[in-house]
Amino acid sequence: MARDTKIEERRKARVRKAIRERAYGRLRLSVFRSSKQIYAQIIDDEKGATLVAASSLEKANREALKTGADTEAAKVVGKLLAERAVAKGVKQVVFDRGAYMYHGRVKALADGAREGGLEF
Repeated sequence: MARDTKIEERRKARVRKAIRERAYGRLRLSVFRSSKQIYAQIIDDEKGATLVAASSLEKANREALKTGADTEAAKVVGKLLAERAVAKGVKQVVFDRGAYMYHGRVKALADGAREGGLEF
């Protein structure tokens, strides 16, 4: 089990390094998914602050969605995050998938964010 954790940490660090090199000062859309929920936030790394966040745990999402662990929930969270970001004047971000493959719920969240008006 410890070996898997080290591999995930190295993958996450490798992805984060590549993002920093190519970000050119843009904000970062970071994704975290658990087995039951999905969370996303837009982070300003220069200030070290979270500007906008959304998750499947929010009350409106819990009532509207069957579960927080499917692609439908991820797409809703992505759209919600994008709407909040556009309202704050954020249009362009860099997508940080962390240690997760760009597939399934992570891809659905990205597609939802694009539909909501974010560019990456």
